[in-house]
Amino acid sequence: MKNIFFLSLICFATTSIGQNKKPLTHDVYDGWKSVGERMLSNDGKYAVYAINPQEGDGELTIHNLSTQTKKIIVRGYSAVITQDSRYVVFKIKPIFQETRQAKIKKKKPDEMAKDTLAIIELGKDSVIKLPRVKTFKVPEKASGWLAYHIEKPLPDTTKKKPAAIDSNKTKIDMLVKLADSVIKKSIESVKGKIDKEDVIVAAQKAAKEILKNAKDDFDTPLSGGEGGGFKDAEGDDAPGGTTTEGTDLLVRKLADGKEKTFKLVSEYYFDKKATKLLIETTKNSKDSNSKAMVLLYNLQTEKVDTIAKVFNDAKNYAFDEEGKQIAFVAERDSSSKALQKFYKLWYYNATQDSAKLLADKNTEGMKLGNTISENGNISFSKDAKKLFFGVTNIKAPKDTNLVDFELARLDVWHYNDDYLQPQQLKQVDNELKRSYLTVINLDENKLVQLADENVENAQVVNEGNTNFVIGTTSKGNRIQSQWTGRGMQSAYIINTNDGTKKEVFKNIEAFPQASPHGKYVHWYNAVLKNYFVYNVATGVTKNVTAKITVPLYDTENDVPDYPSAAGTTGFTENDQQFLVNDEYDIWQVDPNAIALPINITNGFGRKNKTRYDYVRLDPEKRFINKDETILLRTFNTTTKFAGFANKKINEVSQPTTLTNAAVAYGILIKAKDSDVYLFQRSTPASNELYSTSNFNNATQLTDVAAQQKEYNWYTTELVKWKMLDGKMSEGLLHKPENFDPKKKYPIIFYFYERDADNLYRQANPAPSASTVNIPYFTSNEYLIFDPNIYYKTGEPGQSAYNSIVSAAKHLSKMPWVDSTKMGLQGQSWGGYQTAWLITRTNMFRAAGAGAPVSNMTSAYGGIRWGSGLNRQFQYEKSQSRIGATLWQRQDLYIKNSPLFYADKVNTPLLIMHNDADGAVPWYQGIEYFTALRRLGKKVWMLQYNGEDHNLVERKNRKDLSVRLSQFFDYHLKGAKPAKWIKDGLPATEKGKDWGLKEN
Repeated sequence: MKNIFFLSLICFATTSIGQNKKPLTHDVYDGWKSVGERMLSNDGKYAVYAINPQEGDGELTIHNLSTQTKKIIVRGYSAVITQDSRYVVFKIKPIFQETRQAKIKKKKPDEMAKDTLAIIELGKDSVIKLPRVKTFKVPEKASGWLAYHIEKPLPDTTKKKPAAIDSNKTKIDMLVKLADSVIKKSIESVKGKIDKEDVIVAAQKAAKEILKNAKDDFDTPLSGGEGGGFKDAEGDDAPGGTTTEGTDLLVRKLADGKEKTFKLVSEYYFDKKATKLLIETTKNSKDSNSKAMVLLYNLQTEKVDTIAKVFNDAKNYAFDEEGKQIAFVAERDSSSKALQKFYKLWYYNATQDSAKLLADKNTEGMKLGNTISENGNISFSKDAKKLFFGVTNIKAPKDTNLVDFELARLDVWHYNDDYLQPQQLKQVDNELKRSYLTVINLDENKLVQLADENVENAQVVNEGNTNFVIGTTSKGNRIQSQWTGRGMQSAYIINTNDGTKKEVFKNIEAFPQASPHGKYVHWYNAVLKNYFVYNVATGVTKNVTAKITVPLYDTENDVPDYPSAAGTTGFTENDQQFLVNDEYDIWQVDPNAIALPINITNGFGRKNKTRYDYVRLDPEKRFINKDETILLRTFNTTTKFAGFANKKINEVSQPTTLTNAAVAYGILIKAKDSDVYLFQRSTPASNELYSTSNFNNATQLTDVAAQQKEYNWYTTELVKWKMLDGKMSEGLLHKPENFDPKKKYPIIFYFYERDADNLYRQANPAPSASTVNIPYFTSNEYLIFDPNIYYKTGEPGQSAYNSIVSAAKHLSKMPWVDSTKMGLQGQSWGGYQTAWLITRTNMFRAAGAGAPVSNMTSAYGGIRWGSGLNRQFQYEKSQSRIGATLWQRQDLYIKNSPLFYADKVNTPLLIMHNDADGAVPWYQGIEYFTALRRLGKKVWMLQYNGEDHNLVERKNRKDLSVRLSQFFDYHLKGAKPAKWIKDGLPATEKGKDWGLKEN
């Protein structure tokens, strides 16, 4: 009896502790921490990771995995461990509150606190700190060196300003004179068309008045001193102005700390193996004879060579793999006012005194009308025999005789345009910068243009070592992307020696890729649901998976389009075998389709409903060795358990399970030279970082879950039920940690499509971008249920009803659910489903719909302003799942549009739709709001100014979080309404009162 009584006391005490935990408030968001950047030293002895609050000062931890000792650096970030596992180099941010106060005081950028560079030798305590650092770099594949770029020196506040500009009055007079000059020049260009004197007088008067009103803001000298310059009408620096110039670069030898300083540096690059450092310097504004230069610093001999000078602009520097060759583009036109500027390709190797001109618009092989592109990527082939770069069409110079205010401003839409005008306008910068891949075979110094207007895309094969590239184009098939969401492709083999093309396939919805060694080109044909391989040597194409009898695609695809492929694992060495995936298992396929496919996981995945996915531990590893044991990520689609397994690639066998548990795994990192792994593992209760060498035993490195111990947290469980159509479904039920089955809870149904696979993922308290925050609402004693939704073509609304209403009916039977206090909330597609459901049922007390489509007939032809794409493809082939045009099945568009049933709505609705929404046209929210308002329904709309589909600005996210909780607290808990709920917020009060207080 004593033991029973004692156990009862323990249970009572535990329950009491749980009951006494605090609910989360909106104040916790800023300080809530999570694991950020993370890495392992190559020898596997150290882990470096950051733990950061959402807003504020984070910390960087250097963790000795052998001794489990830690060194913590407050505000450390952007760390790099050197290749020899000896040093950690990172930045230290300024104190958050100091930066915040500087912004409040409107300090200039140069006056703001800057980052500090820090260096720690692993295993030692001392920290070397170097102030006011802009950037730093260490070599990619070597050690011992560090280069860091210093910010501008702080302004010298002790210097007296030049007498000529010491007063605001003088500054104003100088500005007026400058404005006078600009106006006169502009007037001369339109002489006779307007009254010149009247304009000058009026402009001078206006300028003087404006400048007098703003005189207290002038604190930057116009000439002399250290200020910037004004631009004259021609775009050059006005007299007395300065041009942007470089700052100090310090090159440090890490072993002894010795440094060499380079002045006026604008750019710098190590070669991969740290034999050289390339440095670009700018002109010295105080020396009219100075020139911009490209320097090459030999890190072994410490010799500095000037390899280029006297240029206006140089960019896109590239080393070859061994650091022996350099290429870049530079523009050397004598006049900075030139209307056309022609870049040239420059080349340097150790046998030369300086860089030599390798190619320009007149080089043999360059197509007429083309020139070297300053925007194209430059790279050497891995074997250093080829140089790849971009060429572009010569652009006509701007006509300076045209006057902007006399020119019409319009966009012309044409039915034969490849892309609609909004999409063209979104892509205009990319198109103006478009370049076509070109190669110079360095042994022959022969230029060959590979891509052009007809085959505009080209991808390098086998790191550039093969004698061909893969060219693709969607030209001739682009208009159909308006309703398909994509264009068919044509693919070619393009010879790097002469530019000749061989067709691989024509007009297929596929994306070709080359095998690692370039023997084959492969692609997935979504229409035929099989993989095809083109043999480069023979020119023969084979269906290599035709004899695999199980689906190689997503069998749960429920959009009216071809299902996506399950994916590939890769090629074995020398391109011998092609490894493809079905939904669960991995198959070995002969790329010539001679040998039969082999299921190397022996069907174990399908039998046990477990997916096996290859983990590429080395991002530079391009193929799998024929006898290699590979690591696989596992996921059981029934239990939602996750883990890892080993599999020997040349055996047909069941994979060896290393770990399998009720958890979810994040990104896995492996030490380069050691079998040590770093991963994040989560459950709803925690999300911590671990290290392991065998997966059986993992060491927990972090304890960020400690921050939630004082709060009423949440639990998650998988719920299965029968939908209205008789089929089974599943969803996630989130409960408060102090859940009491004897109480009745309000419940919010949040949904999108299918989230049940995320059973073991943790959500953090955070200000909402658009949806209810699970930890916050459960902590405040709500239940949140997220049901899977299964769709039928033409019936997206009814499909949502089938899933969500059936889930609500199932859960309303539970004694701990208050069926009179159920809510709905969704964003985007979830917002649409919310808006539609309340036209069909009154079982929900309140609903929140973010960015909902309310009228499919008007949304169908609308534009996704973020991309410029037309929305037709979404309805015919994608998420909206109508599967027909508006004129083919007008009835389906109307049936699935909430707007046409607005009179049936009796559920109070909160809409959020922002005026810069780039995905769902803003007018969709307006259409629904105005209809419901006219009908006398209870409806509110939140319109965040200048915000996109999901909120970006943190201040707006915080505001939405408060309003969502106030809205549901009022309707589902009977809380007093905030002013904005009861009375709204008049435009006259905008910026003065946010209406968040109780009325």
